[in-house]
Amino acid sequence: MTESTMSTTTVRSPAAPPVLGGLGLLTVLLGAALPLIDFFIVNVALPTIGHDLAASESVLELVVSGYGLAYAVLLVLGGRLGDLFGRRRLFLGGMAAFGLTSLACGLAPTAWTLVAARVAQGVASAAMLPQVLATIQAATSGPRRAKAMGLYGATAGLSMVAGQILGGVLVAADLAGTSWRAVFLVNVPVVLVGLVLAARAVPETRSQHPEPVDAPGTVLLAASLLALLAPLTEGRAAGWPLWTWLSLAAFPLLAGAFYAVERRADRQGRTPLVPPSLFALMSLRRGLVMIVPFSIGFSGFMFVIAVALQQGAGRGPVAAGLALAPMAVVFFFTSLAGPRLVTRYGTRVVTAGAGLQAVGVALMALAAWRSWPDLGIVELLPGAAIAGAGQALQLPIIFRVVLSEVPTARAGVGSGVMITTQQSALALGVATLGTLFLSLVPGLGMRDALVTTLVVQLAGVALTGLLSLRLPRTIG
Repeated sequence: MTESTMSTTTVRSPAAPPVLGGLGLLTVLLGAALPLIDFFIVNVALPTIGHDLAASESVLELVVSGYGLAYAVLLVLGGRLGDLFGRRRLFLGGMAAFGLTSLACGLAPTAWTLVAARVAQGVASAAMLPQVLATIQAATSGPRRAKAMGLYGATAGLSMVAGQILGGVLVAADLAGTSWRAVFLVNVPVVLVGLVLAARAVPETRSQHPEPVDAPGTVLLAASLLALLAPLTEGRAAGWPLWTWLSLAAFPLLAGAFYAVERRADRQGRTPLVPPSLFALMSLRRGLVMIVPFSIGFSGFMFVIAVALQQGAGRGPVAAGLALAPMAVVFFFTSLAGPRLVTRYGTRVVTAGAGLQAVGVALMALAAWRSWPDLGIVELLPGAAIAGAGQALQLPIIFRVVLSEVPTARAGVGSGVMITTQQSALALGVATLGTLFLSLVPGLGMRDALVTTLVVQLAGVALTGLLSLRLPRTIG
C-alpha cells in the first residue's frame, strides 16, 4: 500500500458514547423531582380539596392512592419501554403528559374528575421517572456517575419534604383565587421549561439489544401490586369491607404466579419484565431490602406529621409545611457530602445515618410529648435537622448501591425495579403508619397517638441500620 493510498484511507471509529452534561443532568433531575413532589404535595391540601369539592374521606384517599397506585404499578413497564424505544423519547413524552394531566387536575370540576386526572398523572410519572436513572447509568461513568447518583438521591429526598412545604405555601397563598388548584397548576410552566431543556440537553440512549414487552409479566405484576396496595390504602377509609381481605389473600398467589412466569421466560431464553437474574446481584438485592423500611418510615412520618400539626395542633398549611423546613435544608447539604464520605468510609456511612435518624426521630417524639399542642418549627427543629442529616446519609447511597452492578443494557429495568420498590413502600408507609396513627387517635388522643407512631417508626429505623451492616463495604 502506498503512502498516498494510506493517507486517503478512512478508518471508521466507533460512535462516541452518549454523554450527559451538566444542563442535561439538571433537566433529568427536574423530571425526577416532579413525580415525587406531587406524591406529597397534596397532603396539606386535602382538607381544602375536601371542603371545596364536597369530597368524602374515602374519595380524598383516592386522590392520593390513585396517583400512587398507577405510578407504582407501571414503573417497571416504563423502564422497559425506555430501553426499547429510547429513554429521551419516553422522558419527553412522559413529561408532556405529566404537564397535561397536571392541568387536568388543576381544572377538575368534581372530586371524581380529580381522581381520574390523578390516576392519569401517575401513568405519566411512570413513563418519565425510570428514564432518569437509566439515562444517568447509560450516559455517565466513574466519578461523574457517582456524583450524578448522589445528586439524584438528594433530589429524591428533598422533593419528598419540599412537596409538603410547597403544598402548604401554595394553598395558603391562594394565587389568583386558585386555592388548592395551584398545587397542580404550578407544574405546567415547570414542565414547559423542562421540555425545552430536555430537547436540547438530554442525549438519546437505549438498550443495544432491545427487549420486547413481556405482556403476561406486566399483567401479573400490575395485579400483584394492586392486590397488595389497593386494600391497604383504601381499607381503613372504606371500613375494611370483604373485598379488601380477599384482595390481600390473593396477593401471595399473584406474586407467586408472577415469579413463576418470569422464571420460566428466563429459562426459555425469552425476556421477562423483571429478569430473575437481576436478583443474583447481591448489591441490588440487599439495597432493595433496605429501601422498604426506610421508605415506609419516611412517607408514614410525612403523612402523620401533616395530620397531627393541622388537625391536632391547629397549625395552618404553611406552618405545618414549614415545620419540616429544617429537615429539607439539612438533608440537601448533608447529601452533597455523601459521595466524599462513602469514598473514605464506605457504606458504613449508611449505618451512621440510621443512627442519626434514630436520634432525630426520638427528639421529635420527645418534643411532641413535652410541648403539645404548642408544636411547630421551633420545637421540632433539633429533631428534624438531625433526622434530615441521617436520612441524607442513607437514601442517596442506597440508590447507588442498588444500581452499582446493573448492566447498562438493563439500566431501564433496574431503575424501574428500584423505583417500584420505593414507590410501593411509600404507599405502604401511608397505609400502615397512617392507619396506625388514625386508629389510635380516638382512644389515646392526638399527642399520644403521634408519640406512639414515632416510636414505631424508630423500630423501622433500627431495622434499616441493622440491614445496612449487610451491604457491600465499597460501591463499584
